Amino acid sequence: MKNTIQQFLREEDGVAAIEYALLAGLIAVAIIATVQLMTTGLEGVFTRVTNALTAAA
Repeated sequence: MKNTIQQFLREEDGVAAIEYALLAGLIAVAIIATVQLMTTGLEGVFTRVTNALTAAA
């Protein structure tokens, strides 16, 4: 049993998988934040365009 636990702790394949999962999670958070910022900015642009078209009519 002790050998099995020591072998498990020496195993590095799981560590690499966890690192990749954390990296993928951070990339996903960055993408979500960027999309939200772009959406807010686009809403402002479309609001200004709508106001300008309404004022011109």
